[in-house]
Amino acid sequence: MLYFRNDYGNGAHPAVWEALRKTNEVLTPGYGTDRYCRQAEETIRTLCQSPQAAVHFLTGGTQVNKAAICAFLRPYEAVVSAASGHICVHEAGAVEQDGHKILTLPSAGGKLTPDMLRDAMGGPFYEYSVIPRLAYISNTTELGTVYSAQELRSLGACCRELGVYLYCDGARLGSAMDAGGSQFADYAAACDAFTIGGTKNGLLFGEALVIVNPALQPGFRNCMKQQGAMLAKGRLLGVQFQAVLEDGLYLRLASHANAQAKGLAAGLEGLGVPLLVPAESNQIFPILPDAAVEHLRESVEFEVERKVDAEHTCIRFVTAWHTAPEDVETLLTLLKEAGV
Repeated sequence: MLYFRNDYGNGAHPAVWEALRKTNEVLTPGYGTDRYCRQAEETIRTLCQSPQAAVHFLTGGTQVNKAAICAFLRPYEAVVSAASGHICVHEAGAVEQDGHKILTLPSAGGKLTPDMLRDAMGGPFYEYSVIPRLAYISNTTELGTVYSAQELRSLGACCRELGVYLYCDGARLGSAMDAGGSQFADYAAACDAFTIGGTKNGLLFGEALVIVNPALQPGFRNCMKQQGAMLAKGRLLGVQFQAVLEDGLYLRLASHANAQAKGLAAGLEGLGVPLLVPAESNQIFPILPDAAVEHLRESVEFEVERKVDAEHTCIRFVTAWHTAPEDVETLLTLLKEAGV
């Protein structure tokens, strides 16, 4: 079977496995207090040009989103997100379980804009209403669209103007950086906090949370522990992040995934296949006749996004750091055979 279902279906990049092997028998303190985590934290601060940032390592995206938003907000404060945001549609209400309502805004491309945020913050808000305090974005978005460096700066400036925290879920941050021309430092400059996703870009598992705003840093480890988000063998996270960040491997892996997606998007365009949104990163959403979708199921792993009309369905293809160019070509051949 060709695998285009997600970008975390494989294990880990060989460099990550080798780093874990080399350190396997080293004895260290637990809970992320070891020298490997300290080294990875310093690497991240350097890449972000943010020496004051606090860096924490957690195992997965839902875990870090839930713990971060719980720690950053008072009980009566709310999150503003595009309706398609990951915390709205893929996390089983994890954020709202802690009592923080998510105020959703319609967005055809999955992104928040300053104008949308200003409208949402127009109020009035009273003591009997939730108070929007945090703007949640993901880069890339759930639709594979990308915030450019300029869009990040504009949104960050708007959030500071409105007194709202900007939090970026960077589960696919590498893909977004490669596609949007942004750097780690752009996120540190625009956001109060953001994550660097490892699970979907070469790590066995792991997300790094970078808390830039000093006001949000105190007590976060207490919240991590309370949320069950503090890994006893925390060094496993530091070792992996250092392996992909120290020599630029993180961005090279993301660039490969994006390049395969560009080739696939070009092939789909050549076949006249419409896309739900323009292809910008490593997620592509073609709209296909239902008969073609059924034909593909026999030999391709993918996910269904939604029905478009009585005879067409939008599906999702995802390329990854390990996607082979020949698999892209085979997929396009299968699509031709399906008569699209």
